[in-house]
Amino acid sequence: MRSSIVVLSALLGRMGEGSSCYPGGCLIGARPIDLHLMALRALGADIRERDGTIEASCRRKGGLKGAEIHLSYPSVGATEQAILASVLADGVTIIHQAAREPEISQLCRFLNNMGAVICGMGTDHLMVQGVAGLHDSSFRVEGDRIVAGTYGAAAVAAGGEVLLRGVCPSDLKVPLEEFQKAGAAVDADEENSRIRICMRKRPLPLLIKTEPYPGFPTDLQSPFMAFLATAQGTSYIEEQVFEGRFATAKILEQMGAVIRTEDQRAVIEGHYPLKGAVVNACDLRGGAALMVAALAAEGDTFIGECHHIERGYEDICRDMAALGAHIRWVENDFIR
Repeated sequence: MRSSIVVLSALLGRMGEGSSCYPGGCLIGARPIDLHLMALRALGADIRERDGTIEASCRRKGGLKGAEIHLSYPSVGATEQAILASVLADGVTIIHQAAREPEISQLCRFLNNMGAVICGMGTDHLMVQGVAGLHDSSFRVEGDRIVAGTYGAAAVAAGGEVLLRGVCPSDLKVPLEEFQKAGAAVDADEENSRIRICMRKRPLPLLIKTEPYPGFPTDLQSPFMAFLATAQGTSYIEEQVFEGRFATAKILEQMGAVIRTEDQRAVIEGHYPLKGAVVNACDLRGGAALMVAALAAEGDTFIGECHHIERGYEDICRDMAALGAHIRWVENDFIR
């Protein structure tokens, strides 16, 4: 998994040394870890890379030392790496151009609940005052906004209604606005963390550009592409985060979608319905997008390589079946 590398900073900050294999994750374009290693080096870590393993240690007496870290891009993973390494460092760390995603703020609240001192949550400048140690605590993890957005896309594709509970509507502000532009009725209850999405017609076309938070999330680009393939008109998607995230477009074409891609831009000529097919998921969000497309297709769709989907959704079949979809896991490997 991509997030495995974040363990490195936690080990380094607490034990003074640690090692991690190079991270995995979906093949959606270049995903370098240079910002991760730069942040650790800025705090005083010595980094060695050999045989597919990253080894980190700190020779300085007293461990890591606070520093100013300037990220050239608001990387979520690199921001998490810098936070986890600096909470036990000596002195103050300031992270410039930090990622602003809700998951970052949640991580900061979790650490503060354990005795860390982190300020600036929700902004692109974080200040971390190192502490001597952390203590145990109780913390409730919020609902996954990308899962919620995927289920919303499924409702827009298939028609009907879905009530999403346990997710903060403001964390999905831009995607919810796009659902409304597509013709869905959206009722956001911030106080009770509930979102109701109702769709009674074919979606309208959209113009979408992915960006770091608070812009449109790249992780919802593929599920949105799936329902836009059934829209009443031509939609445009510009992918500005990962250059390899249009691989799902070719697979959607096997289901009858009409999509042209050039560089980082996709043009989707909507028509309804799509057609069931035998397809393979090529990455996590792309696999979920195939499920969304299958709900707007005639006939049966068989999706292989579902281990990608399982990495990001607790039980997508259970949830979709609860909404009325005819969906189930098939254990045997029937797709080649």
